[in-house]
Amino acid sequence: MSSYGGSAPEPAPAPAPATPPAEAPSKKKRVGVKMTDKQKGDLTKHMEKQKKAGMSGTELKSHRMKMMGRMRKGMTIQKAHKDIMK
Repeated sequence: MSSYGGSAPEPAPAPAPATPPAEAPSKKKRVGVKMTDKQKGDLTKHMEKQKKAGMSGTELKSHRMKMMGRMRKGMTIQKAHKDIMK
């Protein structure tokens, strides 16, 4: 005789049906968004000023990448720099 109440153990619940893995969202490639030669020149001058102001190498690289992203969206050097430094 068992001491726990006498009912049979419940069967394990059925496993959930396998769902296909969700596709990872793909990055949208920007087509035709390139910097002009003038923008490149302006950015080079800006980065020289930042280097002279005392930015480290890693800070310069990070700043340059942020500036390029904003300039590709149409911002000027001044607006992009102000946006980053706020």
